[in-house]
Amino acid sequence: MEKLRYLDLFAGAGGLSEGFIRAGYMPVSHVEMDTAACYTVKTRLAYRWLREHGKGQIYDSYLNDQITRDRFYSEVPAKVLDSVFNYEISWKNIEEIFEKIDKNLKGKKIDLIVGGPPCQAYSLIGRARDEKGMLGDGRNYLYKLYGEFLKRYRPKYFVFENVLGLLSAKDTDEQLHFDKMRALFKACGYKTEYRQLNAADYGALQNRQRIILIGKLNEIKDFYPVIQQVERKYLVREIFADLPALQAGEGNIRPVQTQDYQGEYLYEAGIKQANHQMVTFHSARPNTDQDKEIYRIAVTLWNTEHKRLSYVDLPEHLRTQNNTDSFLDRFKVVASDIDCSQTVVAHVAKDGHYFIHPDIQQNRSLTPRELARLQTFPDDFYFESVSGKPSRTTAFKQIGNAVPVCLAERVAKALLRVW
Repeated sequence: MEKLRYLDLFAGAGGLSEGFIRAGYMPVSHVEMDTAACYTVKTRLAYRWLREHGKGQIYDSYLNDQITRDRFYSEVPAKVLDSVFNYEISWKNIEEIFEKIDKNLKGKKIDLIVGGPPCQAYSLIGRARDEKGMLGDGRNYLYKLYGEFLKRYRPKYFVFENVLGLLSAKDTDEQLHFDKMRALFKACGYKTEYRQLNAADYGALQNRQRIILIGKLNEIKDFYPVIQQVERKYLVREIFADLPALQAGEGNIRPVQTQDYQGEYLYEAGIKQANHQMVTFHSARPNTDQDKEIYRIAVTLWNTEHKRLSYVDLPEHLRTQNNTDSFLDRFKVVASDIDCSQTVVAHVAKDGHYFIHPDIQQNRSLTPRELARLQTFPDDFYFESVSGKPSRTTAFKQIGNAVPVCLAERVAKALLRVW
């Protein structure tokens, strides 16, 4: 049976795509405006091609900085990399994007479209921080462009992912964007149904609530597939179990050896492979003495009383920010003794205060690899920058914006069962 072909819009670093590939689908094209994320997707596609053709050592050479990115890319057919389009999806360039996708299709059809527009305009935090509450923000209307892809390619299904704030975000006329969105998709020929899903119920050790809206062409009702949940039987400590201990400012972006792992979770979630014991981006950002003093207080409070630190409870000499009315949980431990962490967010690219390591001896914020594991990215997944020189900050941003791979895979497999 030929694999089902899909198009990934607003692809980011490819978390959603990774899940669909794992489930057996074939990507036709990825469209993403962030240049670094496009390189990440290209590198992942190149990795897969090389592994499938018995040339995995070339990928290892690249990760170890023995060959350049250009040399690495030259080892795979151009068509593998040419399926990634670095475009901001807009009315100005949509026809050009169509032409490139059509060229990749070679007369075949697209079975599925996946992806969701950037969530900042819909998110509750984004609206709270914007003086206009994101009213009129252009990102609110990217779903209209999504509709153009539906009209052109007429896939049997589409999968649209976004934040819970989508359900309450209003347009300038006080109508809900979500209602307008579903009306547009209906006009394009698609009935839509949605569920509020938590990645913690599908294999991630992370509390990440998302709206997964699925559309089906010419369907009337009750078509939403049953997405099988998994038992929450592991604790967050599994994420850290085999990673070398680090102090703030220590670590390596290049591959490092993991320690002996006797657990099951990392294998079950597809994060760790039995024959792959190396990880990249296990590099901790440096922290100031003040940060580390606050981190010790936060970790001690959790370990001794199972309480979260409120900013207003810090000693006065550690309270250097004026805002004492909101975001009082800005310093938060990723507790290892519960079954899911707080939601991984892109703000971690700016600071790691919301993601403090639970080991008081390490006294630091999480590394990109630890956060990538919370997002269930496999350990052999590499996060690119624009220049090709590894960037911890760029990796943080891509990881925070991603869809957890295990959630994507569960959705993908559920669709296959009803196809």
